[in-house]
Amino acid sequence: MTWLETYFKGDRTIWLIVILLSIMSILAVYSSTGTLAYKYQSGNTEYYLFKHGIIMILGFALMYMGHFVKYTFYARIANIAILVAIPLLFLTLLMGSNINEASRWLTLPIIGLSFQTSDFAKVALILYVARMLSKKQDNIKDFKSAFVPIIIPVGLVCGLILPANFSTAAVLFTTCIILMFIGRISVKFIAYLIGIAISLFAIFLIVAYLTGYQGRIETWKARIENFSEGKEEGNYQVEQAKIAIATGGILGKGPGNSDQRNFLPHPYSDFIFAIIVEEYGMIGGLFIVFLYLLLFYRALQIVKRTERAFAALITIGCAFSLVFQALINMAVAVNLFPVTGQPLPMLSMGGTSIWFTSAALGIILSVSSEIDKTEAETANNVALA
Repeated sequence: MTWLETYFKGDRTIWLIVILLSIMSILAVYSSTGTLAYKYQSGNTEYYLFKHGIIMILGFALMYMGHFVKYTFYARIANIAILVAIPLLFLTLLMGSNINEASRWLTLPIIGLSFQTSDFAKVALILYVARMLSKKQDNIKDFKSAFVPIIIPVGLVCGLILPANFSTAAVLFTTCIILMFIGRISVKFIAYLIGIAISLFAIFLIVAYLTGYQGRIETWKARIENFSEGKEEGNYQVEQAKIAIATGGILGKGPGNSDQRNFLPHPYSDFIFAIIVEEYGMIGGLFIVFLYLLLFYRALQIVKRTERAFAALITIGCAFSLVFQALINMAVAVNLFPVTGQPLPMLSMGGTSIWFTSAALGIILSVSSEIDKTEAETANNVALA
């Protein structure tokens, strides 16, 4: 057994994908934070590089520790995680730090650290839904005993995220629907759930309109109108992103040679894909897409190899959530989707987003590691027999 097999267990391809995305993230964030550094750090361009590097290292540590934990441990903490997530989301809604007219961050007292509670809630809800689906397989078609205990937390979590972050709520709700379908919940029940969700969202909009509540509704409306009507004056971000992509060509301008980073809002987070294409060209952009699709493919291979329902569900839930979010981010950058504010997993500059993405990848690798261990033990037993 080599030292790689000893210290890095699980799917080797996923480890390679993480390393490649991390390297690309360091390069892209360093290149795209120049304007930010001159604006807030007196031109110290290394400040954000160092900060992002520390966050990436901590994220890698979370993933590394998580992949050594047996995946059944995550089933045991799923209920606790969801019970912590719901009050945190409620507190964030009531007293969260308001940035860009959205209360998404909760500041911890004494230490003053801010974190986006929806990032924790996403992982917690996926674990909870996967655990309940695997636990209820014997009576999975029953409405009262199997379906209701799952949809109540789904509704609470997505409903609490919705007012401040529609896109995150939508991605998480879609992930839960996919998990329920794979987990053999009745298609009729899933259709009812989608219909109820649409109806409740419509009621939310009507009540907001009648009570004069603004929140993020005007922002959602403006983004959809700008996208559907193609208004340049309202689509400044997208227009600058398209310029970055168009001028990147096939091979790109080279690392650090982006011009649009000086004009594009949030080039280091929401629109980092546009900067990557500008500097590394269409080839670089397609390579990033390939890495995310390869990640999902490897997750599917892990699912095919496991005989445990919980292992399969958490793997597909974590992988689908990450890749779906990545595809939405990239679709926004190329103007295939309205602006959403979703970061690009493992690439965009951030804190809790990177950490909980790393935790999700650690869970996938934990499942893969346990499968490898079981298969190796089975092979040894066969050889001894």
